[in-house]
Amino acid sequence: MGIVAGLDSSPDFTRIVVCDSDTGAVLRQGYAPHPLESPEGGGRPADVDPQAWLLSLGEAAGGGLLEGVQAIGVSAQANSVVPLDAQGNTVRPAMVGGDKRSQVAAADLIDALGGREAWAQAVGSVPQTGQPVTKLRWLARSEPEAAARTAVLLQAHDWLVWQLLGRPVRRTTDRGGASGTGYWSAATGGYRPDLVELALGHQAILPEVIGPADAAGTTPEGLLISAGTGETQAAAFGLGIGLGDAVVSLGASGSVMAVHPEALVDQYGMITSLADATGMHLPVVTTLNAVRALRGTAELLGVPDLESLSELAMKSTPGSHGLVLLPYLEGERTPNLPHTAGTLAGLRRESMRPEHLARAAFEGMLCGLADALDVLRGRGVDVRRVFLLGAAAELPAVQAAAPALFGTQVVVPQPADYAAIGSARQAAWALGVSQGTLDPRTPPVWQGAVAQVLEPGAELAVGQAVRQQYVSVREQTHPGAL
Repeated sequence: MGIVAGLDSSPDFTRIVVCDSDTGAVLRQGYAPHPLESPEGGGRPADVDPQAWLLSLGEAAGGGLLEGVQAIGVSAQANSVVPLDAQGNTVRPAMVGGDKRSQVAAADLIDALGGREAWAQAVGSVPQTGQPVTKLRWLARSEPEAAARTAVLLQAHDWLVWQLLGRPVRRTTDRGGASGTGYWSAATGGYRPDLVELALGHQAILPEVIGPADAAGTTPEGLLISAGTGETQAAAFGLGIGLGDAVVSLGASGSVMAVHPEALVDQYGMITSLADATGMHLPVVTTLNAVRALRGTAELLGVPDLESLSELAMKSTPGSHGLVLLPYLEGERTPNLPHTAGTLAGLRRESMRPEHLARAAFEGMLCGLADALDVLRGRGVDVRRVFLLGAAAELPAVQAAAPALFGTQVVVPQPADYAAIGSARQAAWALGVSQGTLDPRTPPVWQGAVAQVLEPGAELAVGQAVRQQYVSVREQTHPGAL
């Protein structure tokens, strides 16, 4: 039995799992928060000293956690930029998260290249506020001295891998991480240095993109370090999703991604064409509104939490007595309606009851995500089952409605550290390839996630009628938006 570790450095903490390299069984785990100060007014900081990630990593690995480990995989938060000078020192703190400062920069970049379609053709995505390419434009405009000193660009997982290897001359990344930058194309498998120059004002050294089963190197102590990847790709790899699978994530906003054999170019910019951690592709469609619509409805109805809202919704019936909520409370990305508001339609005297509004909120959220799924299906993406992630996936009202509204089997995995598990699986793959026991084209087969499986069954026809009711209201309210 080999022993491998997966390390996930999320925005708030480091999580480490130590696994059996053959089966994926978790043997032990570690956790430590990042030592970060919250900005005034709360929320997460947009600037972080990357040393905080190393401190938290050291704490999470304490107590001999990594004893006997032969290989480590690293995943970290996406949308991060660590700008380094020519000596490899940070020019300024790392820029992380969905940074609101760079909204103007995103619009600037879209115009500078000639519009959304030009970006989609170039790199498979349109600049968004959080993306590294957009952060570079903000840096060039707001901190020109720091931008001028920036010689090397890394993301969080690239920087951590480089530190673990003792800061070698060679710096690496993987396809998954590179595909989120806005200056690497999943379709061509190459960088667009001209887009770095467009954003930053000059060229910079970019990490070498290595294969999914390649090792980034070996630490001074002899530990093999795999390529690493972004948190999204690592979680998908940890769940073990493959062709025919989609993942729907229920956060305040929502996202839908699926495994596909080729990169998708979407001229409207609704699809972000990411690469995954196996050599395949991971097209993603995001919605601005998911659980925030449930929280808003709970406040409106005066119920204390989402569990109570779910209980209330279960007293209604599919279709919510004709009530339809278009949950576009923050505007919307899918469909692209940035300045719109939500809509409540179908009000009749008999539908004006708390349970019907509660049910309409759940159906509206899920139908909005079904719209996102349909964007992928419309481009030939095969969806035979949907993995449903996030705390809200456990709610009975979500589980009752999702299979019929999505029109397919729904899998609700037990909560686990899937990004860290995916990183460990990647480490096991690189270790096996280095030892000649695994094929670089075929990742190790690990035991799948423990999960509930929900089928649409007899509810399918009813669910599709509810979905049609939603689509009719969307088309009347926003003709041709999708």
